[in-house]
Parts: sequence; structure tokens; C-alpha cells
Amino acid sequence: MAPIPLLILNPLDPERVARIAAGGFAPQLAVGPAARAAAIAALPQTRAVLTNGATGFTAAEMAALPRLEIICAIGVGHENIDVAAARARGITVTHGPGTNAASVADHAMALLLGLLRGIPQADAAVKRGEWMGARGPRPSVSGKRLGILGLGEIGLLIAQRAEAGFAMPIAYHNRRPREGCAYPWMASAAELAAWADVLMIAAPGGAATRHLVDAAALEALGPAGFLVNIGRGSVVDQPALIQALREGRIAGAALDVVDGEPVVPAEMLDLPNLIITPHIAGRSPEAVLATATLVVANLRAHFAGQPVLTPVA
Repeated sequence: MAPIPLLILNPLDPERVARIAAGGFAPQLAVGPAARAAAIAALPQTRAVLTNGATGFTAAEMAALPRLEIICAIGVGHENIDVAAARARGITVTHGPGTNAASVADHAMALLLGLLRGIPQADAAVKRGEWMGARGPRPSVSGKRLGILGLGEIGLLIAQRAEAGFAMPIAYHNRRPREGCAYPWMASAAELAAWADVLMIAAPGGAATRHLVDAAALEALGPAGFLVNIGRGSVVDQPALIQALREGRIAGAALDVVDGEPVVPAEMLDLPNLIITPHIAGRSPEAVLATATLVVANLRAHFAGQPVLTPVA
């Protein structure tokens, strides 16, 4: 049987493209707005689309593909896919929970350690020849209170690492308390921030979480508090964060995600108390290939007439 064409809208490394091709699908890459629009117009017979949460897929784009059957989000996020429009059309939507959770949790801890201990700043100072200037005291990590905003699979892995490795007390905020969870639940992001020494964002994007960490939450975190975000940039009110960092109303922040990425606001680039990594938390070699393997498994199940493995709930 000939490979089934798969329209891919987000950047993919050659290894993942090869794994998808080996799974029986013909990758057709259309990355960027112009290529995307052209491909959708030129390929109306498309039955399968691969995207991610940031890139998304709109109702209008679905309408332009009358034979579309399945949309796969590579990775856990699906916030910019119009799931309601897909359901109305009977289009299956899948995502990739768990494929990169351990890698994201590892990176979260790396950001936390680097932020509190000032590792990037110390490295830069030493390389400028400022050995003594880089030896100022920095906060310890052990025993600090860690507030996790979004205690899903990734949040739990972060909590395990922080509690077992650094004796950090844990509390969390979800929309509702997690059943069977022994960690204290806080009723709001601001309440969690007021309790925490470090506020860790592991929440998904989308309308329900947009600007959940606002100026009030940052004020509650306070001038000795730190923010780490490995969730989605939209969860944080970015102008409020920039102002809080510039005015020293929080001690520092470490971000793997930025609202509007890959564009980083110019106001962020000269903040000495801010660390940014380019959305790489889930990009370990093991996790990268696992995301592609799950996409292939979902596609093969769908086209074999079987239930997909990880539908969007």
C-alpha cells in the first residue's frame, strides 16, 4: 500500500521525519504561514495533519480540507488546535502526553538550580575575567518552598525531584484538588505564589490559563521569590513580569517559554535577573523520538480503523 500523505505544519528534525516515513506515511512539510497556506490550498485531499500546540490548526483550515480525518499534535500541547471545530466535523485529534514529561521535569530543575544559584551570570562574569565579582552569595535550593502551578504528569515529576532531591516542601494549584494527592492545594495562583519561595509553572496554554500569573500573583511572590516557567508563555502576563523583574519586585525568573515565541520582547534581553532557554525542555533525544513514535502509532491505529492511543480528552 502506498504511504499515506501527512501534512506537517511545525518544524521537525530529520530524525523524526525519518521515523514518520518509516511508519508508512509520506511527510509533506509546510512550515511557516506562507507555506502552510499554499499547501492547504494545493492539497485539498489531505487526510492527516501534524501540528503542535503552538502552531495549532484553525476551523477555517479544517474547512479547506474536506477529506481531513485526523489531526495529531506532536507533544502534549494542543491549545491552538480548534478541537471543538474538529469534533463538529468528526475529525479525530490526538496529542502526546507523557512522551517528554521526564525531560521537561529535568529541565525545570536545571532552570530552578541555575536561577537560584546564578549559574549563567557567574559563568558570564568569569569569562569576562571577573572572578571575584562572580562570588556573591546566592540562595540555596534545599528546603525552599516550591509552588507548582499545574500538577499534571510533568508537575508531579517535578515535585518528586524537588522533594526527594532537595527536601523542598510542595504545594500546588489546579482548577480543583487532585484526587489522592497529599500535597497542599491552594485555591488560586496568587495564594500559591504568596506561600512559595519558587513558583513553578507547569500548566498548559489556552484561554483557561491565560495570564493566570498576573501582576497580583507576581506581587504575592514578592522580592525574594523566583518564577520558573516550563508550561506555556501565555500563562504569564508578560509585560507585568518584565516590569516586576526590572523593578526588583521579584528576585528573578527562568523561562523555557515566551508568549509569542519565537519572538522575544526586546525588553527581556537586558534583564540580568532573567534566564531564557528556547523551548527546549522536552527536546532530549529520547523524548524527541518518543513523540514521533506516538504520532505514528496514533496514525496507524486510526487508518486501521482502531481507537487512537492518546485522543485529546
